[in-house]
Amino acid sequence: MNDEVFIAALKLLPKNAVSRAAGAFTRWQAPALLRHGLMRAFARRYGIDLSECADVTTFRTFGEFFARPLEPGLRPVAPGEDVVVSPVDAVVSEAGLSEAGRLVQAKGMYYRVEELLADGAVAARLVGGAWATLYLSPKDYHRIHFPLGGRVAGWRYVPGRLWPVNAASVSNVPGLFCANERLVTLLDSPLGLCAIVAVGATIVGRVRATYDASIPPTNLRGARPQRRDYEQPIAVEKGRELGAFEMGSTVILLFEPGRVALSPRIAPGARVRVGEAIGGRPGR
Repeated sequence: MNDEVFIAALKLLPKNAVSRAAGAFTRWQAPALLRHGLMRAFARRYGIDLSECADVTTFRTFGEFFARPLEPGLRPVAPGEDVVVSPVDAVVSEAGLSEAGRLVQAKGMYYRVEELLADGAVAARLVGGAWATLYLSPKDYHRIHFPLGGRVAGWRYVPGRLWPVNAASVSNVPGLFCANERLVTLLDSPLGLCAIVAVGATIVGRVRATYDASIPPTNLRGARPQRRDYEQPIAVEKGRELGAFEMGSTVILLFEPGRVALSPRIAPGARVRVGEAIGGRPGR
């Protein structure tokens, strides 16, 4: 199937409804033999390293397996308050500076910081800064961690569609990351404001935040935009868990101009892991 046919078929698919149904399936506590067999088959199909997590027999649902925690000590966090670490295990899709407020989606395709964040005031602080788009494939560890320490100042929930975020969709659906549902976490860090954008996708029926239990799960029927700015921001350590995807998707990091320089190796195709240094204070 070529990309044009694939995208045309997706336009006809009720992506949010399908994702809600898939999410319900992943939360179903199927008979043990069935669910454990599915988990092992999925791991073989996508090359998941099962030595990094608890035995599959400990997971009550497929969703628990997909958002599985790692065994302790497997992702050491690079030290230094002015060292940015990867929040996820992923492949870098694109990275650079948001010149004129534009981010690269794919070759010849752009979108704007303000459209992504759905908050003009926050976007104005980030225009011109470093950014990186990190893609999580089905084989990856699917929890999200804080790239810096600091204080969570607030969050923005933006409902939307659930296009896939694979290469075919990213290259052919204009403004995909601004069309898809997303949860934006705003972190005041030693290197200024950092926006951590968790982008939903087809089958990713939920993005779950762990730093505030009051944040509702995403992809609920009839969802509306929500936002919160904390009167008492939440202190977090670098590397602490921020949340989890219930299936694979994308995280976009944005920083204030002049505050962060990404490592030269953070370029399309580079693989990163949680806790690995990916940038820091310019000139450091």
